[in-house]
Amino acid sequence: MTDLSDFPITRRWPAQHPDRIQLYSLPTPNGVKVSIMLEETGLAYEPHLVDFATNDQKSPEFVSLNPNGKIPAMIDPNGPGGKPLGLFESGAILLYLAGKTGKFIPSNPTGRWEATQWVMFQMGGVGPMFGQLGFFNKFAGKDWEDKRPLGRYVDESKRLLGVMDGALAGKDWFLGGDYTIADISMLGWVRNLIGFYEARDLVGFDDFKNVGAWLERGLARPAVQRGLTIPAKPA
Repeated sequence: MTDLSDFPITRRWPAQHPDRIQLYSLPTPNGVKVSIMLEETGLAYEPHLVDFATNDQKSPEFVSLNPNGKIPAMIDPNGPGGKPLGLFESGAILLYLAGKTGKFIPSNPTGRWEATQWVMFQMGGVGPMFGQLGFFNKFAGKDWEDKRPLGRYVDESKRLLGVMDGALAGKDWFLGGDYTIADISMLGWVRNLIGFYEARDLVGFDDFKNVGAWLERGLARPAVQRGLTIPAKPA
């Protein structure tokens, strides 16, 4: 049996199936990137809920795997050389799983870098900007008297949606006919922007027809629907 005892995180979240990938996450836009990818690839994995309500992500056990104290994080018991590998940062995990399985990333170097650049676009732009818009539109930031921060993030989110809309013109997916980690990285964020963050009208989402059609295609995938709810939140 695989031994994961060198990872302190397994003391707080014991592995019932240590031979499977261990996922430590919550179904947020960053978290679902990995659960969707795992569902799409068919890799065997065991999900563990990291509960923000109890600051699980700041616990010593979780920080031992991700010193940044953010979800998701993962242990692959069969990493490079057959040795267990711990990883954090959703973009890095997507790239790792794509490389491990050879799925959802082109096999040719040009295509691989095209997919990678869109994952970086999501990590550096879409995630931070949409997240800040959510903070200032729905959460504590909405009570700020100064509305300039909200305006800044609305404008930047619109700009990013425009970039995406242009890139998707005449295409089903960001790389054309192939659904890849580029798409997986962004589906949860765009879904949250117009749903959970309640910003559909604020950013004029319906004007971005290509993005809207892409989102519908992505959400229609059964693995995406499953991944959006993993790990399951407490009832």
